[in-house]
Amino acid sequence: MSIKIGIIGFGTVGSGTVKIIFDNQALIKKRLGCPLVIKKIAVRDLSLPRLVSVPEGMLTTDVESLIKDPEIQIVVELIGGIEPAKTFILQALRAGKHVVTANKAVLAEHGRELFQTAREHGVDIAFEAAVGGGVPIIKTLKESLAGNKIESLVGIVNGTCNYILTRMTDEGLAFQTALEEAQKAGFAEAEPSLDIDGWDAAHKLALLTTLAYGAEVKLDDIYVEGIRHIEPLDLAFAYELGFVTKLLALCRETEGGLEVRVHPALISQDHVLASVRMAYNAFYIKGNAVQDILLYGLGAGQMPTGSAVVGDIIDLARHILAGAQKFPFLASQMTELSKTRIKDMSEIVSRYYFRFSALDRPGVLSKIAGVLGEHEISIATVIQKGREEGGSVPIVMLTHEAQEAAVQKALKHIDQLEIVTAPTKLLRIEEG
Repeated sequence: MSIKIGIIGFGTVGSGTVKIIFDNQALIKKRLGCPLVIKKIAVRDLSLPRLVSVPEGMLTTDVESLIKDPEIQIVVELIGGIEPAKTFILQALRAGKHVVTANKAVLAEHGRELFQTAREHGVDIAFEAAVGGGVPIIKTLKESLAGNKIESLVGIVNGTCNYILTRMTDEGLAFQTALEEAQKAGFAEAEPSLDIDGWDAAHKLALLTTLAYGAEVKLDDIYVEGIRHIEPLDLAFAYELGFVTKLLALCRETEGGLEVRVHPALISQDHVLASVRMAYNAFYIKGNAVQDILLYGLGAGQMPTGSAVVGDIIDLARHILAGAQKFPFLASQMTELSKTRIKDMSEIVSRYYFRFSALDRPGVLSKIAGVLGEHEISIATVIQKGREEGGSVPIVMLTHEAQEAAVQKALKHIDQLEIVTAPTKLLRIEEG
């Protein structure tokens, strides 16, 4: 007996998946108890060069025939995006095939429909590779921490942004220069908006929040802010003050509801996530029983992501051999997913970093501090440096805890003052 699979997509992740199965055939057979056989790989163009050589006849452009093949028991979707990936997954589920996918976008936006279809047809969906590449965050939340109440989850989930911010911090590079370097190194796409504007992280956070809290989370529920506006000057000031800057994906349970947000933030240089550099990902989880856990590793790439895909294939193959389904698909039963209140960003309470550009005149600092005081924003630290080009002076402030709504009102007022020469730079400080 063998377990036969069909793969849709033969790009970076698809090639890694195939290479691992080919290279580790004997090991996989030993662990699974039978061979794992790739029967077909669907591609758009048969003439393109491939990262991994496969036997003649294995490649096909006919996705429909792959899905309908009665010998194929597991369909692996690795093309990404919403369509046609969603259609292919639904077709495979309705044909009675188990599905493995690395597609965080389609799961974040259409997960309920896909999971419901799988349940109706008695098949499974596995998606470890959708978040964190080779870092096993999905199985950790679904299985290892199933008995815990998750108090918070803070993650560095986008390797592109982490690479860019690391290079900007280390070398003082401008954002555009660091982005171009990331593109040349293969860490950033030619069109990087999904990464640098925070949407890739938001798709992943939607899945993680559903797993951690059993809550239905839509992209519209998540506050999303990218890193385009980050300047080397702010990274340098932050470092001088004892912080490093990271793009964080955060979900946290509070009395007023769930906080679910993606944005750049300052974290202390001795924070457990501060040492996560370059293209690495990390997940810092607090559970009420297990306390603190850190998962760390490469969050993308041919082999790390391929490793997660193959792990899911083997997992489903074991259930096929046992004649059982792997319910639930999420950490909670679909019927138990709740409409938990998601806090509006205006409600959150945080410490803040401000950089004001102001004219070098007497009384400037007192005017700015006065507006902050009117909005009950207390100053913790102030740094004033030499003049910038054009005669403005950078004034950096760290605050004590304040409410986001009050902060936004205060900055709107301050930016209208005639002594202020440019919009205020704001970064939130994440502690704990």
